[in-house]
Amino acid sequence: MADKPVLWLPRRVSDATVARARQSYDVILNDADDVSPPERIIEMSAKVDAMMPCHSEIFSADVVARLDPRLRILANHSVGTDHCDLEALRAKGIAVTNTPDVLSDATAEIAMLLMLGAARRAVEGDRIVRTGGWDFWSPSFMVGKQVSGAKLGIVGMGRVGRAFARKARGFDMEIHYYNRTRLPETEEHGAVYHDTLESLLPEADFLSLHCPATPQTRDLINSETIAKLPRGAVVVNTARGALVDEDALIAALKSGHIAAAGLDCFKVEPGGNPAFATLDNVFMLPHIGSATVWTRDAMGFRALDNLDAFFAGKTPKDLL
Repeated sequence: MADKPVLWLPRRVSDATVARARQSYDVILNDADDVSPPERIIEMSAKVDAMMPCHSEIFSADVVARLDPRLRILANHSVGTDHCDLEALRAKGIAVTNTPDVLSDATAEIAMLLMLGAARRAVEGDRIVRTGGWDFWSPSFMVGKQVSGAKLGIVGMGRVGRAFARKARGFDMEIHYYNRTRLPETEEHGAVYHDTLESLLPEADFLSLHCPATPQTRDLINSETIAKLPRGAVVVNTARGALVDEDALIAALKSGHIAAAGLDCFKVEPGGNPAFATLDNVFMLPHIGSATVWTRDAMGFRALDNLDAFFAGKTPKDLL
């Protein structure tokens, strides 16, 4: 019987994923579940045929240039691939896949939680009750921004953006979106298409980011674009921290031009931006958009489907 391909799992994935992986691969685990620095990634590339990295493992051009020829495929345990220099990996002859579709609903749920929590002042309300400070009520107490019936601007109408739009319709929101290409009318479900971000922004009582992080989208939300939003808008980001100029957003939150923000991702991760923690009108989560039991299993299985296809001599479904 031929030897099984050797697979490295640099982060702790679901037990179901590990159990399935061991059926077809000789699996090497990183029991420490820590972030692998470049030297470890390069060292492991000489010992394995495949890796299942997360967004925490960085495959820059410098790292890719030093990878051992034994490594044949990166089956990412993520949708985003901004941690991978895809051009360098292709030039090196290393296949790269990701895990689309399976985490759309979980991430859209977190976007909805952040939007509601930011709009209805969840951080302040939770703290007041927890600390025993709830000793007052009047019609003006803890008044927030209503979501139902408001205008929602979505930047990036891919899988997650469309899943979020479906959920937002349950709140009777008027959906506007900006995307590189317009969706077929049958997929818009009444959403209003904007062919520029500048056209979308003035319509957005709420703005939710769902586009990938690229050189073109870095700091997409900055002082200039924020100024185009209606005063009192709410900004939600469940995509990538690189999309937001955090200093500009903080200034707008302090001035009141932005009423509140709901953030699941930051420029520096883990850790986030301590300046946000000083603001009551920011509702934050530690990048857990896809963190459900079902989704983690589904992400691992999708990555394994891609590996199985590759080692069977077929084209993986999610080859990039």
